[in-house]
Amino acid sequence: MTVATFEASAPFHIPRWLAPFVVLSFAYIAVPFIGTNYLFEAILLPFLALSLAGVGLNILTGYAGQVSLGSAAFLAVGAFAAYNFNLRIEGLPLIGSIILSGFVAAAIGIVFGLPSLRLKGFYLAVSTLAAQFFVQWALTKFSWFSNDSASGVIDAPSLSIAGIAFNGAVGRYIFSLTIVSLLTFFAYRLVSSQTGRNFIAVRDNETAARIIGVPVLKTKLIAFAISSFIIGVAGVLWAFTYLRTVEPAGFNLDRSFQILFIIILGGLASIRGAFFGAALLVVSPLILSRLGSFLFGDLFNSGVLDMSQRIVLGALIILFLILEPDGLVSLWDRIRKRSVARLNKRKHVGRAAQPTQ
Repeated sequence: MTVATFEASAPFHIPRWLAPFVVLSFAYIAVPFIGTNYLFEAILLPFLALSLAGVGLNILTGYAGQVSLGSAAFLAVGAFAAYNFNLRIEGLPLIGSIILSGFVAAAIGIVFGLPSLRLKGFYLAVSTLAAQFFVQWALTKFSWFSNDSASGVIDAPSLSIAGIAFNGAVGRYIFSLTIVSLLTFFAYRLVSSQTGRNFIAVRDNETAARIIGVPVLKTKLIAFAISSFIIGVAGVLWAFTYLRTVEPAGFNLDRSFQILFIIILGGLASIRGAFFGAALLVVSPLILSRLGSFLFGDLFNSGVLDMSQRIVLGALIILFLILEPDGLVSLWDRIRKRSVARLNKRKHVGRAAQPTQ
């Protein structure tokens, strides 16, 4: 086999810097034409919202080292704030409502992040858990947040920006994809900046960070604010594009743990890890449902599915913590490096075997 023939048959390798552009091009151009309503409604819309929430929590927990168990509270704050801004401020564009809701979530995040100035680890996790219970209590206690709805469940507003309506599953997918892409790029630039390096310094050793001049207290509050802002916008996507309703039940404690599991399974201190973890958590229940129905038929009902999902998820977390503590993103990088090394080795062998002219 000549070198030209071998290179033509070798797998196509995409440079790492080019991969995001290839993925986005495929997501914007190909997916809207080949995707079905089921793909958008059951997989892609929850995947995008949970991925963005994972990015937000990863900034706080993965990069800044501040444990939080109240992510669903900030999802709820973002969703309800956006709904009320859109409802009560006439003429305010939807994108304005979303941005303002992010700032409201950031303000709440700073308030509940204040204990981080004194608490660490388990104690900080318990204090952030208070945000979950307080926000859910406030949303159910005061009907004003739900526009005095008797049931507490309200329909999400229509999605329209600059006269462009994002109706239907495809429109909501494009809307979500655009917001997730912009905020993910912002998060990537942030963690690559001096602020991101300050986060890592505080995470690794607060005393050493303080000695080298890092403003530890300010850095912690910035991490809580930015994380809560991103999670709050993710809550808008979860309610407005996926659930199409705004209700406290959609932001319970299970959702907080789900987002935490996303970054554990995907990989801490990794923007890509949030997407890997969200993909696993969104797809695994569907696979379990299909597999359970195939093996057990009608015996595999929704209750059994929910319990099976919890068991499998718990087992996966234990396995990853033992075998791959850096998450799916580390496993992916290792597989990618091995495949590239194998490809380069084959090219070298092919060139060496080529007869000289």
